[in-house]
Amino acid sequence: MDLAEQMPLDQQVTDIGKSKITPMMQQYLRIKADYPTMLVFYRMGDFYELFFEDAEKASRVLGITLTARGSSGGNPIKMAGVPFHSLDGYLAKLVKQGESCAICEQIGDPALSKGPVERKVVRVVTPGTLTDSDLLPEKAERPLLAMCMHGQRKTVTVGMAWLSLASGNLRLMEFAGDQKAVEARLAHELERISPAEILRADCADLFESEPVAHTQRVPEWHFDVLKGHESLLEQLKVATLTGFGADGMGAAFGAAGALLRYAQATQGRGLQHVNSLSCEMENEYIGLDAATRRNLELTETIRGQEAPTLFSLLDGCRTAMGSRLLRHWLHHARRNQKVARSRHEAIEALAQADASRSLSATLANVPDIERITTRIALLSARPRDLSCLRDGLKTLPALREEVARCFIPGDTSLLREIHDLLAPPEACLDLLTRAIMEEPSVMVRDGGVFARGYDAELDELRALSENAGQFLVDLETRERARTGIANLRVEYNRVHGFYIEVTNGQADKVPEDYRRRQTLKNAERYITPELKAFEDKALSAQDRALAREKMLYDALLGELAPFISVLQSVANGLAQLDVLVALTSHAVRNNWCAPQLVDAPCLNIVEGRHPVVENQIERFIANDCRLSDNRRLLLITGPNMGGKSTFMRQVALITLLAYVGSYVPATSATIGPIDRIFTRIGASDDLANGRSTFMVEMTESAAILNGATEHSLVLMDEVGRGTSTFDGLALAWAIARHLIDTSRSFTLFATHYFELTQLPDAHPSAVNVHLSAVEHKDSIVFLHAVQDGPASQSYGLQVAQLAGVPPQVIRAARKHLARLESQALDATPQLDLFAAPSPDVDDADEAAPQHPAPSAPQDGLLRALDAIDPDALSPREALERLYELKRLAA
Repeated sequence: MDLAEQMPLDQQVTDIGKSKITPMMQQYLRIKADYPTMLVFYRMGDFYELFFEDAEKASRVLGITLTARGSSGGNPIKMAGVPFHSLDGYLAKLVKQGESCAICEQIGDPALSKGPVERKVVRVVTPGTLTDSDLLPEKAERPLLAMCMHGQRKTVTVGMAWLSLASGNLRLMEFAGDQKAVEARLAHELERISPAEILRADCADLFESEPVAHTQRVPEWHFDVLKGHESLLEQLKVATLTGFGADGMGAAFGAAGALLRYAQATQGRGLQHVNSLSCEMENEYIGLDAATRRNLELTETIRGQEAPTLFSLLDGCRTAMGSRLLRHWLHHARRNQKVARSRHEAIEALAQADASRSLSATLANVPDIERITTRIALLSARPRDLSCLRDGLKTLPALREEVARCFIPGDTSLLREIHDLLAPPEACLDLLTRAIMEEPSVMVRDGGVFARGYDAELDELRALSENAGQFLVDLETRERARTGIANLRVEYNRVHGFYIEVTNGQADKVPEDYRRRQTLKNAERYITPELKAFEDKALSAQDRALAREKMLYDALLGELAPFISVLQSVANGLAQLDVLVALTSHAVRNNWCAPQLVDAPCLNIVEGRHPVVENQIERFIANDCRLSDNRRLLLITGPNMGGKSTFMRQVALITLLAYVGSYVPATSATIGPIDRIFTRIGASDDLANGRSTFMVEMTESAAILNGATEHSLVLMDEVGRGTSTFDGLALAWAIARHLIDTSRSFTLFATHYFELTQLPDAHPSAVNVHLSAVEHKDSIVFLHAVQDGPASQSYGLQVAQLAGVPPQVIRAARKHLARLESQALDATPQLDLFAAPSPDVDDADEAAPQHPAPSAPQDGLLRALDAIDPDALSPREALERLYELKRLAA
């Protein structure tokens, strides 16, 4: 058992003076006490070491060797280490596992230190506070989110603040309601935002369920509303938040305060690049709940893969900034039709000017300016970040010229806004051009960062180092002539510095002023007073040059700070242009059309296609979809594998793409106002939370029935199949009727319950359509074409045969099906589920099929049964009662 297992960390620190702990371990334990829940990487020379439990965990997660060295308090010290130059790779693995790490560096001078070199934590790496390009996914954000909750269970207010530290985007949101409604809304928003890390108060939870993300507990006082409001004013350097639309918020300010405090603590400095704020409102975006995002496979397939998805299809972006913005647009389609129309107009202008190819080629040379700007603000940018930024800024004039060619006279379109955003910051570009070498070194500590002519003192110091080569050549020539040693060499290495090497066979010719520096097997190495004087001067110049470059680099990052806002604007313009160019290229290449967004409620798609599936198969069958104010529900029947789900998803994706601002895969599309898209597709359970497949199905159905409005688009596929036939049929009928009469949503309702095809008889706004198929002998051909009217059958046995079910099972099923159908024909006709209920039936009972009233004989039989007490009867009495019941039933 090691020291960390013997006693808590705070006790270890308290007992430092009582045990035989080395000064270095005392220093480590003091630092570790400040970061008890994090892995502390403690710099020792060329390695970062971890100790005790940290070492065990790192060894387990990273697969590095666990060792033990020395002892502390009589116990072996467990250790594990990684080379300092390989740190980022190991951090990436740890962060992916949800771990947080504190990086402890040597900040003191070993030559001047008495005892352990001074160290301190200079950086904290957590899942939500990543800024290093090596640790971040290139095409996705990793936001940090804080939640603040106020109120009781009847009325709860939730404030949320989230920050993408790599871009500087800070957003707030606040909503309220009863506990059940707020918990559902919170789950929806967390799915949409997809944070990498969540901050919560270190107190009792209001909700039982934990968010699906790495959760960090912080003191409750960090969420103080007034302090949070002050922190926002200070961060944004404003006197009021009214201009950001934040009036009336409370809990969201508390969340923002905790968020900013945590982000600043992890970076060890202020957040210069966080200089703006967006407040999101409930009605700003088209609502997509977790089930809908999963079923539509926007950025991840149902199986959790990255492709094929809508994002992977459309992502022809040439910059990482564009890819991230495209992902954001797909998950955050604006309800405001003006936003989408402006993007449609930009795509049309780019297509007419045939500019996408040349713009795409130029954009391919643009670096990730957004994240480079963040690293400049956090003083963590590397030399090659700055050279890439310089080269990227040089492309802006060519991009602006290409964009200007697409202008329409008198137009004030989105492209003009982008053109203005791409104005190059000349002063910034001039500074970078003068300062940074064409191809600088990777790290500042290696030197070779600054261009000649930028700093006279640095140039002078470099000249001393660079002239060393010529000096050594001249010295070697002179010494050979002076000594007569023809193979004498004057050289340099990092360990021994400058030296004169003479082979053992020529040792007798060595002059008296040579001083032995190193003995080799076949030679001796010497130094002379002249060479020693030059060595001191040259090596001193090299060290001074490296120190000078470090000082100049820190100053350069400071000089770039005033350009952070304009660089963020440039990055925003480049990202928008990149997305629009990618959407234009895809639309032209795949013959997509410009959708028409109108104010009247309608959804009229002519020859629509599924954007992803049409690229996966050889010949895709296009289909129409017509929904209007008097045609609100399409009841879709047809065989399995006939294309019902594909048709439903393509309608939803076309609608979403239209509001994203993209062209759509159709001959034409006219779409009215849409506030939310709901889907209930597929069968899956949630055993971890104790929910069966049917419970999941009903939970999703309940969310739709409670949230859908007349401006929503609803996809319902095979509702009710997870329970008995009559239960499922009754539920499907009641759900469909509610969507028609109460929600009045645009609904695509796929079902195998043919009884539901009677629904349009009682509800004119419901229409039957079907996916057709042709049967030939025992085989089936799916036509995948949507036609009017109900389907004639489900072709279940034919599909089972295609799936490889053994022939004998298919034959047995056919016989049993024929027997069931004949029994159904001979039996009493089934009650019409959709007949109007009798006047004396309560509305509350209409959701289920009504049973006929019992006949008179049946009534007498029921009364007789009710009068019997089985436990009070003797055997003879029970037999008499049985004969009596048989007479009543006859």
